Amino acid sequence: MADRHVFHRATVTRIIKETADSRTYVLAPEEQPFHYRAGQFCTFKVTVDGEELYRSYSMSSAPETDAEVTTTVKRVNGGRVSNWIVDNVVEGDQLTMTRAAGTFVLSQNSAPLLAFAGGSGVTPILSLVKSALATTDRSVRILTADRDRASVIFETTIDDLAAQYPGRLTVDRRLDDQHGLLDAAAVEKFVGTDTDADCYVCGPEGFMTVVRAALPTSMRVLVEDFDASPPVKAPAPVVSEAAGDVDAGGTVTIRLERKKASVPRVPGETLLESARRAGLSPPFSCEAGNCGTCMAKLIDGAATMRTNDVLEDDEIADGYILTCQAVPDTPSITVLYE
Repeated sequence: MADRHVFHRATVTRIIKETADSRTYVLAPEEQPFHYRAGQFCTFKVTVDGEELYRSYSMSSAPETDAEVTTTVKRVNGGRVSNWIVDNVVEGDQLTMTRAAGTFVLSQNSAPLLAFAGGSGVTPILSLVKSALATTDRSVRILTADRDRASVIFETTIDDLAAQYPGRLTVDRRLDDQHGLLDAAAVEKFVGTDTDADCYVCGPEGFMTVVRAALPTSMRVLVEDFDASPPVKAPAPVVSEAAGDVDAGGTVTIRLERKKASVPRVPGETLLESARRAGLSPPFSCEAGNCGTCMAKLIDGAATMRTNDVLEDDEIADGYILTCQAVPDTPSITVLYE
């Protein structure tokens, strides 16, 4: 239901230093029981320099194997949220987060599992691997790619799993300073004859581009894509009487907290973009349709979402949309951020 996207508090009970720039945060969510599936993420809300910011982070724990809920955060260049969390959050602090969401989860079959993890992209991969090993008989192979040895996250944890499940879990570690950047030949070699496997990919944009391009088109591939920072939008065109080809007619009305603003409808513009053009600051994070932070409810009119990896059928039936993906279908539309 829609309330799974509402924010709740969780206490940081312990912090584990994984590398110089990454930390694992052990969380005790106030709302119990805390339900999630391996591979899912939560969206966190923090205030940095007086500005409310949102960022989605995957669980590194798995519900079948871990009594504690953990998420792992790596500092990235220009990442205001990740840098703030690593620099400021201490044990005993409370973080504000949504319930778990996402479709980067295990499928219900017995196919082998191949995983490609670049840098901190190993976080949801570790969660999936733990679950697959504990609850199925599937063989699991992981290819990890990191800048150098000091940057490797969860090395000991994954080695321990390989020792615990001999013959079922194998790991191919690549270090940029030793092997060079991952290329198509390395991806193809790793896949080998396992073209019927379920394939999971998570990592930096360049890493995922190389992997996806090299994978056989027949493979079942799931990708988790969290960009380091929200894309910067170019200013929307100013609508005037002289710009009749821009103004499609009709009005987009946005209700956010105690504010209400209306702007002329612009063809192809998402409701999130319209809200920004109206001078509002609505919540958002991934802008890819996979985190749910920008969710709002249609009060009047209709819209089509380009992508939706979060909302369930009953939520859509109740009028909920992802404003980063929703484009109006009707001349006039009203949206409420609850």
